[in-house]
Amino acid sequence: MDKTKNFALVAHDNRKQDMIEWVDWNSDILFNHSLVCTGTTGRLIEETLEKKLLKHQDRARMPKIKKLMSGPLGGDQQLGAMITEGQIDMFIFFWDPMEPQPHDVDVKALLRIAALYNVPTATNRSSADFMISSPLMSEPYQPILKDYSSYISRKI
Repeated sequence: MDKTKNFALVAHDNRKQDMIEWVDWNSDILFNHSLVCTGTTGRLIEETLEKKLLKHQDRARMPKIKKLMSGPLGGDQQLGAMITEGQIDMFIFFWDPMEPQPHDVDVKALLRIAALYNVPTATNRSSADFMISSPLMSEPYQPILKDYSSYISRKI
């Protein structure tokens, strides 16, 4: 993991406003990193950051934002693939624990992949605040990955 991190930012519908407020509050830090977002969340984050930069007349600081498909339309799987390929360093997922999602199975699989590949994951504003304020954010970091070779080579 380089000094510049690749953040995945995802929010369910009822948590999108929380994500936008969090991104706005932490924009100065996020401007120094690359962002990957699913669907509408990506569009909203891009609009929020553009407004912030226009206010300060500093469009050149706009971070790279890769927008995937909407989560239920395959964005969750796209993001999961990026995690397995080592393209995601940090994962912030404001999910809605009170609202069943039509793609709950995909959400669970995405969280499982993030845990499997030891990607730091925040699922609410408090954990996201602690993550982004860590001293490790501004330096290279090498996460320890579990060796699954014995699992892969087992005889069934």
